[in-house]
Amino acid sequence: MAPAAMTFASSLSDAQPVPYWLDDPDKPTALPALTGDDRCDLLVVGGGYSGLWTALLAKERDPATDVVLIEGREVGWAASGRNGGFCAASLTHGLSNGLARWPGEIDRLEELGARNLDGIEETVARYSIDCDFERTGSLDVATEPYQVAELAEMYEETQRLGIEGLTLLDQDAVRAEVNSPIFLGGLWDKRGTAMLHPAQLAWGLKRACRELGVRIYENTPGLDLATAGAGMAVRTPYGRVFASRVALGTNVFPSLVKRVRPYTVPVYDYALMTEPLSPAQLAEIGWGGRQGLGDVANQFHYFRITADHRILWGGYDAIYPFGGKVSAELDHRPETYLKLAEHFFRYFPQLEGLRFSHAWGGAIDTCSRFSAFFGTAHGGRVAYAAGYTGLGVGATRFGAEVMLDLLAGECTERTELEMVRSKPLPFPPEPVAWAGIGITKWSLAQADANGGRRNVWLKTMDRLGLGFDS
Repeated sequence: MAPAAMTFASSLSDAQPVPYWLDDPDKPTALPALTGDDRCDLLVVGGGYSGLWTALLAKERDPATDVVLIEGREVGWAASGRNGGFCAASLTHGLSNGLARWPGEIDRLEELGARNLDGIEETVARYSIDCDFERTGSLDVATEPYQVAELAEMYEETQRLGIEGLTLLDQDAVRAEVNSPIFLGGLWDKRGTAMLHPAQLAWGLKRACRELGVRIYENTPGLDLATAGAGMAVRTPYGRVFASRVALGTNVFPSLVKRVRPYTVPVYDYALMTEPLSPAQLAEIGWGGRQGLGDVANQFHYFRITADHRILWGGYDAIYPFGGKVSAELDHRPETYLKLAEHFFRYFPQLEGLRFSHAWGGAIDTCSRFSAFFGTAHGGRVAYAAGYTGLGVGATRFGAEVMLDLLAGECTERTELEMVRSKPLPFPPEPVAWAGIGITKWSLAQADANGGRRNVWLKTMDRLGLGFDS
């Protein structure tokens, strides 16, 4: 191993192979599994953000609604406890994606997204959820000259649309915010993202649900879904739940509505967490604004600073397993950790000698349009939302509202959206999906290396409304 690679590897020598957020001595104790049968008005399947928001909002809409939530493992153990803690207002996986797909309603989508983030902030305060919520915004940074031009074009587009709160930064201005020698420019959205502790948000929502009377069963996977008289029944390992309505928040895991499964594939994302920075190290990098950062390459990094002055560093590699299997074996990938460590010290060479305390991965539910899709089954008695593609910390609350609207049969400002009424294109069966995603990943890497120029394959995927994003 070359000396430089040895240095990167040594920075990982003490890294614990567990998600930093879940490595908490104050983690709540798991609730008992369901044994026997239970009955309710609304059954929520899935104990991540999607399910938790659905249960909470259902009780807030009508406290008399009897709600049960079942979770296959423990609340927040999957994507909701493994992500970077970027809680964005965007419902469309960023403005560019929204403009490309729903230009006629982008103003409405942006407004609903801003209201949704306000609603999350209000909920965190009302239920006293201690999740380090900081509405510090996000900063997209350019590390190549062509990306400076792309950020300027996006800024001009936001001005044309009348979107406020964004500031275009030149090289000096962006380095005054966060000091990296490779930053060439930036676009700062000052209100559109909050940073938070993702696991503590999930645990806080769990507590709030229970306080409102939601019955939660952990280590209780939903095995199958069937009609039962005028309602539905979900079988679990030791019992069943009979419900008038069912909301599915299983996201990356196989949907209990089998026809929904081709619309999502799992993509594995990986992250590192540093040890706490010393005051001298903090002075070297600045970052007083505590924004969440991301570079604007196709294979991008996301990074943020935590309440205890660590740096989370994730992204770049996006690994699709053949056959779309979700497996604990894929939660760790040492070759990706080594690559991430190398990239980290390229961005922050002044932090040489800093070590990583945690390294982990997890699966993201990706769909071909990068943002959530919605629908119903079994005559409207079942609703689902999936496909958040890594931006679900905030958007799952909106998705919960949509599912509740659909189950109620209500026509609302949400259900009237083309985004809600339409579906993404499904992924093809194997081996076509694996080959197509592989070619797309290679093409995206080539575009990053060639001034952002997209090849024929990527242009074709754009025209078809298909895509793949790290």
